[in-house]
Amino acid sequence: MEKNYPIEEARRYVANAEEVIKKADYDQELRSYTDSKYVKTAGDILWKGCLIALDAAFDVRKGKGRPSIDKYKAAVAKRDKKLLNSMNIGYGLMHLTMGYDGTKDKSVCDKGFEYAKDIIDRCAKLVPEPVCA
Repeated sequence: MEKNYPIEEARRYVANAEEVIKKADYDQELRSYTDSKYVKTAGDILWKGCLIALDAAFDVRKGKGRPSIDKYKAAVAKRDKKLLNSMNIGYGLMHLTMGYDGTKDKSVCDKGFEYAKDIIDRCAKLVPEPVCA
């Protein structure tokens, strides 16, 4: 069985998060979602997609246990400062503000999606595409 290209898998996660957030009720007047459940789920899915891309681009899974955010930061800092900046902001938006806090502010959620796409696109430049036989 052929293994999926991790960048495409990461992009699939973003598409799944987009489907989840579409299910959330949106209050046009308040410019916010009415239920944080969908925001939390979308944030978690987005961040997991970013981790798939980061894992493909950087060798952070060696050693014991799960890699911490600090291990990702250290690996990324050695190679791409712009990616590090996007990752730091994206972690705060997707994992903490959306995933944990469940912010209902649509503009924050929109930024989370932007940063997810940016992180994955930057990682794509570091991961070779598979060659079709």
